Formats: sequence, structure tokens, C-alpha cells
Amino acid sequence: MLPVLEALCERGQAVGHGWTLDTEFLLLHQQQAGALAGQGLVELAGREDRAELSVLEGRPVRWAARLTPHGHDALTYGRLRPRAEPTPAESGTGRPVELIPSRMAALRVFIHLADRLRLPPAEGLAERVRTASCDHGIKRWRLHLTEEQIASVAYGFWLHRMTGSAAEANRFLREYGAAYLPSPAEQEHLPTGAVAAATPSGPAVGSSQPAAG
Repeated sequence: MLPVLEALCERGQAVGHGWTLDTEFLLLHQQQAGALAGQGLVELAGREDRAELSVLEGRPVRWAARLTPHGHDALTYGRLRPRAEPTPAESGTGRPVELIPSRMAALRVFIHLADRLRLPPAEGLAERVRTASCDHGIKRWRLHLTEEQIASVAYGFWLHRMTGSAAEANRFLREYGAAYLPSPAEQEHLPTGAVAAATPSGPAVGSSQPAAG
């Protein structure tokens, strides 16, 4: 809940009209915002509001949302509420990893598609993502991941790279030395040019195969 409210708040503050538009939210996050609207925390733009936003944007706006006063209060409370200290098993297992919001969003898409992927996320990764904590001061999501899970995250960012942005995969490689590199047999099935795009400029680092989970 809080990540969606946080994103709506940040985007709303960045523009004069206060709305977060369809181009700024993944479909999954739009669905989550819709669920929060049912709890009175989010307001979805009606027909008149979308028409006004369409004029401002110079294009059809099919979806927009913003926080209600209740949503603002829930976010304020959630940022400051006392949190339980992690148990030694939670805090000490695996390697600490910090993700900026854009990378966490891409990773959540990977987790959300687990049942439809031929190479799903590594075992336990979905739970690590679900229980990740966010340091709102530095805007970083903190997780503890095994090497197998880190390799799986690299595969998720590789999928993100092949279908759009390479920034998440590149930064993950720089910070954690993990990148997904297709095997020679797999490279034969990639579209022309995809192999070069998938290969980092530096030496190949990290697991070449994600865990099957």
C-alpha cells in the first residue's frame, strides 16, 4: 500500500494539477491504486477531470489518480509508525541489496509474472520483495538476497532491458556485479541485435542462468 501512496504523492507534488497520469504508472500499479480507491485512500479521475487533463496534456488521458485526504494521512502515518525490529534470521540472511524505486517497480513486475514465465523468479525471492523495507529518507528499498536470488533479479532486469530500459540492468551490474548473459544456444533464438544489447560493456560477471525456482 505505502509504495503506491508514496508514488502518487511524489508525482502529484511534481505537477501543478496534482494528478498522476496513465503514462506515469504501470498497469499493475494502476490496479493497485484502484484497490486503494475502494478504501477511500485514492481518488480516480472522473470523465470531466480526464477531459480537463487531456486538454492540459494535449493528448487523451484515460486514467489518472491522486491521494485523498485520508490517503495523505495514511501515508504520513505509515512513514513514521514504529516498526518491528527484524529478527536475526531476517537481517542476517543473504547479501544486502538496495534498489531505487524504478528498479523495485521493475522487479515487482517480474515477480507478478512468475506464473507465466518459463524461467520464474528464484525460490523465496517473491517473499523477500514482499517484506522489503523502504528507507524514505534516501528512497531506497532494502532486501537481503541469496546469490541465487540476485542472479534471478539480474534475469528480471534483463527482461526489462530487452523490452524497454537498460538503466536498471546496467546499474545492478555496476553495484552488485550481477548480469544475465544468455548461453550461446539461447542467443541463437534472440532477435537480431539483442545479443549485443544483452552483453555488458565490461567483463561478464554473475550467473548466466537464473534459478528456476
